[in-house]
Amino acid sequence: MGTITAKKAPFRFDQVGSLLRPANLKSAREKFASGAIDQAALTQVEDEEIKKVVDKQVESGLKAVTDGEFRRSWWHLDFLAGLGGVETYSQNASYKFHGAKTRDTNVRFAGKVSYNPDHPFFTAFKYLNSIVPEGVLAKQTIPSPSLYFRDHRSDNAVNYYDTHEDFLTDLAKAYRETIRHFYDLGCRYLQLDDTTWAFLIDQIINAKDAEEKEKYEQIAQDSVTIINGALENRPDDLTITMHICRGNFRSTFLFSGGYGPVAQYLSQLTIDGYFLEYDNERSGDFSPLGAIFTESSDKKIVLGLVTSKFPELESADLLQKRIKEATQYVPLDHLCLSTQCGFASTEEGNKLTEEQQWAKIKLVVDTAKKVWVDAEG
Repeated sequence: MGTITAKKAPFRFDQVGSLLRPANLKSAREKFASGAIDQAALTQVEDEEIKKVVDKQVESGLKAVTDGEFRRSWWHLDFLAGLGGVETYSQNASYKFHGAKTRDTNVRFAGKVSYNPDHPFFTAFKYLNSIVPEGVLAKQTIPSPSLYFRDHRSDNAVNYYDTHEDFLTDLAKAYRETIRHFYDLGCRYLQLDDTTWAFLIDQIINAKDAEEKEKYEQIAQDSVTIINGALENRPDDLTITMHICRGNFRSTFLFSGGYGPVAQYLSQLTIDGYFLEYDNERSGDFSPLGAIFTESSDKKIVLGLVTSKFPELESADLLQKRIKEATQYVPLDHLCLSTQCGFASTEEGNKLTEEQQWAKIKLVVDTAKKVWVDAEG
């Protein structure tokens, strides 16, 4: 097997990041919330369960492992609230998932946004990186900066900035410094998770007129600006990928629609790979891949063909057939395979068991090894 380096990522078999929380961890978080245990006791349980889940990922053959996002309640809000100038609040309205109701937590600006050198995610990454064995990469996942453009999170930014451009500049700077700190701590593989693109697909498709469509296309262009600004001058050996999600809460979803309306914007992102959901008809066909991928960029497309929402295992033969279909638009050498999303974007988790979760990951690994001769990493 060759040496594992960041520039081999994303890997032929990869994962999105979040994993089902074990019962012991859920119990500890409930006890902490009620005041029955303190932060030190909760952290001890988190450390123990993260060590177990890292070992399990390594045993499964994954070359990039995460902490399962075990220290988070939400995949995004825990990070977004950790930047300077951002606060958490109750918005008195849940997120509108199809068939499920979330908690009503949100974040908003309480001042100018800035890098926070004491962001708790740094301590979390240091622990993860300390327990990952040689030959395996610690993968850090954080929400994309474009998440601030949704759900009223940036509405009151006008109270702290003279211009929209000044806000974008500060937000990009805060992310750029955050990403650099992760790098200094040893991170060589970082993923931006982003539901904004699926939101924009939905809004652009269903815009009532040209003016409304233009409004959402401007958000798409702002997203390109802010994401690329966050990645300016990043180290050459730091791999950055993006997972584009249509919502993932208790096995439900938020948005539908193929990638066509945002393909031109996605192609402009200065990232190394895209994790794209393709587990059912809600994602559309593979044709937009031709606009997203350009051979000159040497980017990879990770096909999320295995659903993380339901326990039934996909047919390995069908997965191979779909990968072959995707080669009409992207060379096989630039394709990879993963689950469509994480298994627990929030601590509640999707409706399947841990055993079923690991069976899904095994299916990804085994199928990739059949398709790519270099699938060992």
